[in-house]
Amino acid sequence: MLDATTRSGGTAAATPRAAATELLLPVPLVTPTAPARPLARLGRVLLSPWSRFSLLVALLALAGSSVLLFEPQRLLADGWPPQVGGVTAAVVFAAAYGLCTVAFVPRPLLNLAAGAVFGSAVGLGTALAGTVLGAGLAFGLGRVLGQDALRPLLRGRLLRAADGQLSRHGMRSMLGARLFPGLPFWGVNYAAAVSQMRWTPYLVATALGSIPNTAAYVVAGARASTPTSPVFLIALASIALPTVAGAVVAWRKRHHLRRR
Repeated sequence: MLDATTRSGGTAAATPRAAATELLLPVPLVTPTAPARPLARLGRVLLSPWSRFSLLVALLALAGSSVLLFEPQRLLADGWPPQVGGVTAAVVFAAAYGLCTVAFVPRPLLNLAAGAVFGSAVGLGTALAGTVLGAGLAFGLGRVLGQDALRPLLRGRLLRAADGQLSRHGMRSMLGARLFPGLPFWGVNYAAAVSQMRWTPYLVATALGSIPNTAAYVVAGARASTPTSPVFLIALASIALPTVAGAVVAWRKRHHLRRR
């Protein structure tokens, strides 16, 4: 039944239900503006395969420039700093060895320096540790920064064959590459990184396959002061004979490679 105010044409008071309905009116949602979109696009560009590959090239160029600037080969002439000795010297040398191999310093030079500074036994252990460290650093850099960009470029028959050999027969292939003289250390590292070789066979084969060549150079560096000693001559023969044998094998296989 309507009250008197309503019957007389006045305005009726709002009921509690109507007031609640008014309070529950939909509030327009505030959508986030799109400054995040350019940031997301920038992140995708920076993490793209070719951006990472460009970063790898820049890092390697910087490393090579630093080697030219600091000239680590002076260790052969000046010797190791006398204030660094013992285990600390071996650890520091192994770390520097690994970084220098990433920066394209030839391993024979570093092996000679290891022998000259630490002698045959400690020098061999230090050089092998630096070899595995440098191989691991190069493999990690190539795998993270270069693999996605370079794998689509493996279209030639020889490139696909090399990639398949490294991917399917990693341990055997890497062991042969380390034992075979003349193959650049850094080139083998980055070729393995672009392939689908796993970490364990890569590092184990690198350590085992590098022993003969590394030992020959380390012993030669340790006995360089006595160039007429039998040990020094045997070390030189261990360096020269595999090199000549590798050159002969490569010469005999050149026609086979061309036919492929």
